[in-house]
Amino acid sequence: MFQPDREKGFAQAALTLMGERDIVATPEHFELFYAYASGENPAITQMMGAAIKDGKIFTPEMLADLRLRYLTGARAAAAMDTLGGDIGAVIGEVLDKLETSARETSAYKNTLSAATGQLGGERSPADLRKLVDGLIAATHAMEQRTKTLEGELQASSQQVTELRGKLDDVRKESLTDPLTNIANRKAFDDAVKAAMDQVAKGCEEVSLLLCDIDLFKKFNDSWGHQTGDQVLRLVAACLSENVKGRDTAARYGGEEFAVLLRGTSLDAATRVAEQIRASVETKKLVKKSTGEILGTITISIGVAHFSRGETAEAVIRRADACLYGAKHHGRNLVVNQHDPRMAALETSAA
Repeated sequence: MFQPDREKGFAQAALTLMGERDIVATPEHFELFYAYASGENPAITQMMGAAIKDGKIFTPEMLADLRLRYLTGARAAAAMDTLGGDIGAVIGEVLDKLETSARETSAYKNTLSAATGQLGGERSPADLRKLVDGLIAATHAMEQRTKTLEGELQASSQQVTELRGKLDDVRKESLTDPLTNIANRKAFDDAVKAAMDQVAKGCEEVSLLLCDIDLFKKFNDSWGHQTGDQVLRLVAACLSENVKGRDTAARYGGEEFAVLLRGTSLDAATRVAEQIRASVETKKLVKKSTGEILGTITISIGVAHFSRGETAEAVIRRADACLYGAKHHGRNLVVNQHDPRMAALETSAA
């Protein structure tokens, strides 16, 4: 569940691992070792775990490669650098073309001015014909340059459109959990911030579900990380199927998920949570090679409602307490902040 002490434990474990292997404590390295210590990124857990077991040395090159391959934020940053360079190059080319066009336009203007000056006084038919022929040639050349510039600018516009699309893709990737393909923690935090603004204005009701897969460690220990990954994807799919519109289903970390429900009262959110719980319960984990049923997946869910004037942290703590209540009363349950079982739990804790 969402416990600060556990997060601190992951951070301490990451720093300890880095110290044992003489890894320079940069933010980039810490991000990688924290992901390993928390187990929130199975690919990193598997790759780094194997390297540690084999006694491999974590070189700067190896660490950089791991970040680029398995951490969405690192890949997004690298992609942004590349796209930034590409966009800068396109803009530079466009500016060069516009500068050249400005010089050519100025030269054409000078040609016209000179011709106007030559029209004064007596001119023979041959001189006039020569003057007109020169103007026609200059005008034709200017038309051709204008047409060429138009084509080049159109091509540049297409390049910018393509690069903009790539930037949108990178942005989406940076907000998506690569394993489950739903929103990640950053996307969830952004959604909470936007929802809090509406709550503060009294514009809408917002509720929060915190979900935790029951006995998830047993799946990993019994069947391995690949099976654990399958469980995470199944639960994420159930969340996505039961949310709509501006709702946000996110992987909060490890086997933990969060669902932000916009325009939803506590009672309605509790009903959504029950739908999700029931949907997950129908899923059977099957070994593809043999058809063997490995087990039934269940989740526990805590439900809280946002109130004006309180912080997001307070709502998350309240939902987390409800999640703990669901676990305490037997798992595979939905418990909201007004559930009588919460009062009994608080009494026993006191």
